[in-house]
Amino acid sequence: MLEEILKILTVYLLTMVKFIAGPTLGYASGFSLFVTIAITVAGTMTSVLLFTFLGQLLREKVLKRIFRKRRVFTPRNRRFVKIWNKYGLIGVTCLTPIIFTPIGGTVLLTSFGSPKKKIISWMFVWAVVWAVIFSSAIYLFGPKILPGYSTP
Repeated sequence: MLEEILKILTVYLLTMVKFIAGPTLGYASGFSLFVTIAITVAGTMTSVLLFTFLGQLLREKVLKRIFRKRRVFTPRNRRFVKIWNKYGLIGVTCLTPIIFTPIGGTVLLTSFGSPKKKIISWMFVWAVVWAVIFSSAIYLFGPKILPGYSTP
């Protein structure tokens, strides 16, 4: 029982940082498809909620003290602006699980002043969509993708 809780907690915490960890590690841990999707969405949304509500505070209190002289026009910032202008809120939330990390996408959205309610709503929608797609693909093609693991 404790071992199972530790597996769930590990997958959950890693999914908070990198979305794809949920489907791959959920499969590798032997969880059912539904449990894997649930853990992936829960981990992603925990990051989204934390950085939506604490992102501004972290940026003001922590990052400004660590990085006192930050350049505004960096290649990375220009890339973020280009992505924002091209895709907007819905596009960025759609791309977050597959290109950005849950943290990166949320920070990008909050830095552009997107409404918190919309960030959370759209991130949830796309987290569910991508969790179902990635998890289903891994459970269908898992033995080919992750050799040595059989379908749970």
